[in-house]
Amino acid sequence: MAHAVRALWPGGLALTWRLGGRPALGLPTQSRAGLTGAAGGPGPAATTRKGGARLLGAAALALGGALGLYHTARWHLRAQNLRADLSAAQLSLSSRLQLTLYQYKTCPFCSKVRAFLDFHALPYQVVEVNPVRRAEIKFSSYRKVPILLAQEGDSLQQLNDSSVIISALKTYLVSGQPLEDIITYYPPMKAVNDQGKEVTEFCNKYWLMLDEKEAQRMYGGKEARTEEMKWRQWADDWLVHLISPNVYRTPTEALASFDYIVKEGNFGTVEGAMAKYMGAAAMYFISKRLKSRHRLQDDVREDLYEAANKWVAAVGKDRPFMGGQRPNLADLAVYGVLRVMEGLEAFDDLMRHTHIQPWYLRVEKAIAEAPQ
Repeated sequence: MAHAVRALWPGGLALTWRLGGRPALGLPTQSRAGLTGAAGGPGPAATTRKGGARLLGAAALALGGALGLYHTARWHLRAQNLRADLSAAQLSLSSRLQLTLYQYKTCPFCSKVRAFLDFHALPYQVVEVNPVRRAEIKFSSYRKVPILLAQEGDSLQQLNDSSVIISALKTYLVSGQPLEDIITYYPPMKAVNDQGKEVTEFCNKYWLMLDEKEAQRMYGGKEARTEEMKWRQWADDWLVHLISPNVYRTPTEALASFDYIVKEGNFGTVEGAMAKYMGAAAMYFISKRLKSRHRLQDDVREDLYEAANKWVAAVGKDRPFMGGQRPNLADLAVYGVLRVMEGLEAFDDLMRHTHIQPWYLRVEKAIAEAPQ
């Protein structure tokens, strides 16, 4: 049972693959030059010239302002057109896909994928996997969730790993390449983790496979791309490992967490009753091992608070999202991981004791307002 329930809020190790805003738009400015008279003061002709100069200067200033407004308006219109073209292209591409997501609802990795799909208005069906029997994914040799089946015409592709799913689909939406070609860029490989256990990892999973023009259109610069990749990996390698120690921190919290898991998950009646009490007890003790494994503080809430404030500092005060005016893949990843704690004491404490709530609510609103 402990093995089954652990997958719901995973706290195991993952291999770390070390990989590694848009520049301000400079609009032309206008300067005004004046004419001066003789040292003894302006005569009538000089006064006329001075008056003419003032008129010319005023005209130049007005013209400069008009040109500035024109260039600004043209740039904003061009940006809107590019976004509209991209959105139209994405809608066209998304209509070709039939997606089925196999998940545990309370799994942070599955939550990441749902946040991405919802924000990009990609329709999908959900199959809730029974965490004990996992009969729903018996077709797959890969036994972790999320698993995404993507039907594109006659081609049916299976995508594994949350970050691979997100990177592959985003590449598809931006580039329009066939999905069956895109997934070859993310080959699986066997490796041994720190516990001596063989695991499957995926190459390039935080990298979007775009050409130079597509990357420039999406990111505006290399710094934004590198930043997005860094924080997506941080969400997987660090933030996600803070969830289990915090939601199972005390026996009371562990029981409340499993009450939520049983209500949201695909459990039978007997399985649900067993999971609620036996699972809560098991995960309370497992969370202590995870606390030691990840070298967390005595009060694991402090690690959660530090992570949240570190993220908020990285976003900064001058932009609503790390992606600028819209959430990028890092925003969606961090939001997806944290969302699984909603309704639990750990989430309430996080909102109360850190600066993350305004950003969190902005992402929530952006996803809710995505065109359907």
